[in-house]
Amino acid sequence: MKYTVSIEIALPLERVAQLLADPAHIPKWLRGVVVHEPLSGVHGQVGTKSRVVMEMGQQKFEATEIITRREPTDLRSIPKGSVVHFEREIVAEGMWSAARERLTEAGPNTTLWVSENEYRFSGLLMRLVGLLMPGTFRKQSQQHMQDFKAFAEHGKDVREGKD
Repeated sequence: MKYTVSIEIALPLERVAQLLADPAHIPKWLRGVVVHEPLSGVHGQVGTKSRVVMEMGQQKFEATEIITRREPTDLRSIPKGSVVHFEREIVAEGMWSAARERLTEAGPNTTLWVSENEYRFSGLLMRLVGLLMPGTFRKQSQQHMQDFKAFAEHGKDVREGKD
């Protein structure tokens, strides 16, 4: 299963890239994240392997994330007209996915974030999930992007308002 989602963020490319790459901000915009910790490497750098635990309703999901691309590596000064790439693979029982994130300047203070996602499932149960619920994966990706936009533009934290 493959799909692409995108969103415009009313901030300059450099700022969006820095916020997206900063591990301290992940819990503020990535809804449901319980743990996101490097097992090896430096958080966010190519080759880093991390343990990720997500909670969705009553379900907990654990996976391993591997950063496969980050360009440019230094996000403090991104040349005009550049494209920023963040790519990762996520492996869990019965599932493999790849996310290819691309940030481009859409205007003077606007960034376009395009996320290409691919999922492969193994095992009967996971294949059924992939066949019966493809829209759920796209909706979740779009929700994460909207949550990031709200965080980046307005400082909104997805954890606020929880019991």
